[in-house]
Amino acid sequence: MSGQCMEIVRTQDTGTLQYDSYFNDETECIVIERFRDSDALIQHGENLAHLMDAITATGEVFGELLGEPSSELRARFAGGGPVQLCTPWSRM
Repeated sequence: MSGQCMEIVRTQDTGTLQYDSYFNDETECIVIERFRDSDALIQHGENLAHLMDAITATGEVFGELLGEPSSELRARFAGGGPVQLCTPWSRM
């Protein structure tokens, strides 16, 4: 599954700046993603949407969205779910 996601990111995403997968063993994966802007994250979500049922079937899935999302992106996450939004408080 991770390989499929990486191939989609490489060939279809236009604004993904980072997409790194880390496995601790066969039971847990952490994916670090960075996007050019909110539109790039929306495109990424649309490109991977057909895999989401299979991804969530593997176990618990959650995420943290760090940044200042556009109103469109904020609306997509308004229903709550497994993504927590954290906006900037202090930066250097």
